[in-house]
Amino acid sequence: MPTKVNIVLDDDVKTDLDRLVESGLRSRVINTALRREIGLMRRRRASGLLDALRRATRVTPTADSVRMVRHDRGR
Repeated sequence: MPTKVNIVLDDDVKTDLDRLVESGLRSRVINTALRREIGLMRRRRASGLLDALRRATRVTPTADSVRMVRHDRGR
């Protein structure tokens, strides 16, 4: 369900929004832009967590990984 919110836009952003986006489409444009930005923020956060995990764990040689997978599969 849509929720009406109040936000503060910089003057230049508001001017461009008014000039470039017709009145009935502004909410859709803002929602699309926010979804993209939030998705980017989530991916960056996940990437940072993976980088931290990579630094905290040791490298497993490929042969060991293959051996473990084969063991788990019962081969």
